[in-house]
Amino acid sequence: MSRQIVILQGHPDPQGGHYDHALADAYAQGAQQAGHQVSQIEIAKLDFPLLRSKEEFEHGSPPAAICQAQDIIRRADHLVIVYPLWLGAMPALLKGFLEQVFRPGFVTGAAKTGSLGKRTLRGKSARIVITMGMPAFIYRWFYGAYTLKSLERNILKFCGIGPCKESLIGMVEAKNDAKRKKWLAKMRAFGRKGM
Repeated sequence: MSRQIVILQGHPDPQGGHYDHALADAYAQGAQQAGHQVSQIEIAKLDFPLLRSKEEFEHGSPPAAICQAQDIIRRADHLVIVYPLWLGAMPALLKGFLEQVFRPGFVTGAAKTGSLGKRTLRGKSARIVITMGMPAFIYRWFYGAYTLKSLERNILKFCGIGPCKESLIGMVEAKNDAKRKKWLAKMRAFGRKGM
């Protein structure tokens, strides 16, 4: 069954050419070969400001680039979020993008008094792909994968998105060519399955 897939490229360098870009491209190739429809959003190439107040978050008008991203995400069945771990968390640009996109009117419908309202993104699934310089097991075991859990629970699941799968790729700078190719093959396989 063909799926609508959107890949959110969260690497903040607009020049591209990083391993995160190769992983996203491999996923897209596999998905397209299997007949899935794929859209990619290069967050580093979008023009949007950071939100600075609750008023702006809840009632401000999103800029055009964010409205377009919301339309793409709204139509998707599956989201793939790819980013490098920077200072133990997602890059600030990706966090700013998520704050802009996942505003109350986009992620929840009209709420009755005392309720959160209907989660409008229910039925979508996600894969989170995080690259990092440390071993992935250290990120999970010692650091508790805090930022991954926060993204899954506080953003995606809160919006109704699930299940969420994850791919943690550690020691990216130390990986030899064979190991990098192995991860690219895994991403193509995930893409073919639309998962």
